[in-house]
Amino acid sequence: MTATRRLTEAEWRIVEEETARRPQVSPPPEGARERVNRRWQEVLQETRVAQTGVQILFGFLLSLAFTARFRELGGFDRGLYVVTVVLAASSTAALIAPVSLHRCLSGLRLKEEVVTAAGRLMVCGMVLLALTVACTLMLILNVVLGGALAAGIVVGGVMLWFALCWYVAPYRLRRKALSRVRDGGA
Repeated sequence: MTATRRLTEAEWRIVEEETARRPQVSPPPEGARERVNRRWQEVLQETRVAQTGVQILFGFLLSLAFTARFRELGGFDRGLYVVTVVLAASSTAALIAPVSLHRCLSGLRLKEEVVTAAGRLMVCGMVLLALTVACTLMLILNVVLGGALAAGIVVGGVMLWFALCWYVAPYRLRRKALSRVRDGGA
């Protein structure tokens, strides 16, 4: 649960002074405002999906340390576990950050900046999530398959699939769409 605090009167004065010092810009055209609102709604929806996945994975990882079998892990596996938990925590922070960003900057007419920053945080969180999944797979497969080499080969294949699905395919489509726009197509 996120706790919010009210600004003191002095803090409100600072916000008002900074707002007054900003160059007066005419409000964006209605279409631009609608576009920013739509983009913000999309970011929120994407955040909900990613947060659910990372929170389930993080909970699973945290519970592993309290199992009887965890004590049997060797030094490599314990180190890998620590790296995995840190990556999961970092991914959780990056994927939840857009909510905090919005809450802290709400009412300051910075929605375009918030949407841009939230998008960057989402990309960062997704990269961290992919690394978390890779380390989780490595940890599990190293135990199941009995060796880091076999586990590493399988994890490499899975991460290649992640890269294709999460990055290569979307950027190919993006490049194709930009090329179409550049060539004057619809």
